[in-house]
Amino acid sequence: MKLTRRTFLGHASTIAAAAALGAPIAHAKDEAISIALAARSPTSINPQQPGMTGGDNWAIHQVFDTLVKSDEGTFAIRPEDFRPSLAESWESSEDAKTWTYKLRRGVKFHKGYGEMTADDVVFTFARHLDPKIVTNQKPLYSNVEAVKALDPHTVQFTLKRPDPLFNGSVVTTLAASILCRKAFEEKGKDFAMSPVGTGPYQVESVSPSDGIQLAAFPDHFAGPAVTKTIHVRFIADTTARTLAFASGQVDMIEGVRSPGWLPSMRQRSASTIFDATAPGSFNLLHLNLTRPPLYDIRVRQAIRYAINSDQIATAFAGLAVPMVGVIAPQFAGAVKKADLPPELQYNYDPKKAKALLAEAGHPNGVTIPCFTSQREDYAAIMLMLQEQLRAVGINLDLKIIDHATMHSENRKDRNSIALYSSSYPPVPTQPFLQLLSAEADVKADGTGAENYSHYGVAIPGIDALIEKAQDEPDFNKRIALIQDIEKQVLRDLPLLGIVTLSYVIARNPRVNIGFPVKSGYAYWRLNKATRV
Repeated sequence: MKLTRRTFLGHASTIAAAAALGAPIAHAKDEAISIALAARSPTSINPQQPGMTGGDNWAIHQVFDTLVKSDEGTFAIRPEDFRPSLAESWESSEDAKTWTYKLRRGVKFHKGYGEMTADDVVFTFARHLDPKIVTNQKPLYSNVEAVKALDPHTVQFTLKRPDPLFNGSVVTTLAASILCRKAFEEKGKDFAMSPVGTGPYQVESVSPSDGIQLAAFPDHFAGPAVTKTIHVRFIADTTARTLAFASGQVDMIEGVRSPGWLPSMRQRSASTIFDATAPGSFNLLHLNLTRPPLYDIRVRQAIRYAINSDQIATAFAGLAVPMVGVIAPQFAGAVKKADLPPELQYNYDPKKAKALLAEAGHPNGVTIPCFTSQREDYAAIMLMLQEQLRAVGINLDLKIIDHATMHSENRKDRNSIALYSSSYPPVPTQPFLQLLSAEADVKADGTGAENYSHYGVAIPGIDALIEKAQDEPDFNKRIALIQDIEKQVLRDLPLLGIVTLSYVIARNPRVNIGFPVKSGYAYWRLNKATRV
């Protein structure tokens, strides 16, 4: 459907009205804890499958384990911050190119699939290294030369370049969750909806209408989960999701990251708890360098000058922070405007935007077709961008479509201007590898990755600079190289940083999740959650 600013504001009013119903009712029909996410239905519970939604990620994080982990509710920043999980210990060579993990013994897979061994770990990572297999976040594994089992309980990774933060850049990512080789090979495509992991919960059922039912795995190596049942529901409609929370039908909901929702919820329901990550999602705008008129640098500069990120951040009432480059301003490697040369600061200047557009041969303006997700944060940001760009003569012919469909269409290179939203750890090379490396180039047949700009393919990119940063073992020197990458991206403008936006879960006070949420990915464990 096509959504206008007027209809969006009307929709937002409805959401605010739902939020104004008062405190969530504390129904406690059983001991199950339920969470409703902003998606229509489950896509896959296979951590290696591309194109998954946030709801899928929540389920995957309960069902699977990684070799190591961060403390719940945080990002591990330094090497010493990581904690044992499926690996009970690990060590790195002095040059940070060889990483050896000692696996925990006696870890069981769900549903009688036996003990996890080094063979399962090698199988998991070998799929990412196989160029013939399409896997989720594949570019993140480009630095891994080989993985091998030294014995049934020891695994060794050999890297092409040093990586002092290998645990953060690769090992703790969701796509690095350890698969059961036997189950994966037996089930084939059915593994996507009937997965087998080692996590604190196992999949009981999956339904397009009822979501994903998870049951506590009694043999989890860290002990059984406190709450026996988790229900992951998929409610894409923002009003319906908010009403389900207010009426006590669900315990937790993905917050509506739309202007007005959070203040309304806080005003009407002082008891509701809001768990929010910082920086949350990076909200970045891909400009497709193969499409007219975006292949003209002057048009891309006009777009950058026409965007007022401060105004967009203000609209989100404290949840958003303006971005300058690709890295979140809260993370090491980010550039500050004051440290940039004037031509790369791109201070909001609609007059300059109009002049650049005219210089590019579009004195009467230009129309660019594009689409985005109906999810609140995507729709709100894109509609604000549409209004700002219209003021300088750039008309976005914007269509709002289903969230999963947007991901699918973007992966087939069908968008000219694609808003991308994702959380990243404090590993500064990761967004560049995933979104701007030539290896991550999107392909029309869907086999590519998430470089929707074709940067490094349509025009020279930053691959050599990324490699240089990856070759640098000294953390401070690596950060300086990352800032050089940021400056080059600001010169070429294939990808524009708009705002970071905290990921928010509204939680009924009857539920205690067992830890405070400070940072981290847009999902967290629920095995410690209890009813108060």
